[in-house]
Amino acid sequence: MTAIAIHPEKLRDVVTAALGDKVRSVTLAYGEVTVEVSAGQYLDVMQILRNAPDCQFEMLLDLCGVDYSTYAEVGKDGPRFAVVSHLMSLTLNQRLRVRVYCADDDFPVVASINPIWSSANWFEREAFDLFGIVFEGHEDLRRILTDYGFIGHPFRKDFPLSGHVEMRYDAEQQRVVYQPVTIEPREITPRIIREENYGGGLH
Repeated sequence: MTAIAIHPEKLRDVVTAALGDKVRSVTLAYGEVTVEVSAGQYLDVMQILRNAPDCQFEMLLDLCGVDYSTYAEVGKDGPRFAVVSHLMSLTLNQRLRVRVYCADDDFPVVASINPIWSSANWFEREAFDLFGIVFEGHEDLRRILTDYGFIGHPFRKDFPLSGHVEMRYDAEQQRVVYQPVTIEPREITPRIIREENYGGGLH
C-alpha cells in the first residue's frame, strides 16, 4: 500500500530539522522543496537524506550539471557550476531537489554520491562529460556520450555551436582524422513571418 504523500510545507520542515545547519537553505516554491548545500557538506547531507527516518530518500531519480554563467546578464551573481539531484522516497511517498554549487569555476569539483546511490554512476559521468564537473571519489569517471578524443564540454554556455574539431576520413592515411573546424561560426536568427491579420480572429 502506497503511503500518503506528505504536504510540501511539512516536508520542508522535516528536511530542515533533519539537516540542521548543514544546509544553506531549504525553500518551497511551486509545491516543490529544494535544499541548497555547500560542496563541503554535500556528501554528509546526502547520507542523512538517505538514512534519516523521516526522510528515507532511497532512490536517486536524476542528477545533472548546470551552467549558470549567463545569469550575470540578468543581474544574478554567484558560482558558475552546480549539480542538481532529484530524490524520491518510495517508503514515504515524497520527493526532494538538492542543489550543490561547485566552489571553483575554473575546476568544478563535488563529491561523488555513487557510494550512496549506485544510479549516480552514469549521471555523474554524463555531467563530467558535458559540463566538465569532476566527481571526487567516483571510481570510473570518464566520458560517456562524446568520443574519447573530444575536446571541451559541449553543454557549457561558452562552448561554440560548431565545436572545436571535426573528423573526416583521410583516404591517404586510410583512417579517420581530427582537424580544426572548417565551418565558420555564425548565429542563426529565426525568421518570423506574420500573415496579415494573423491572430485577429474571424472576419
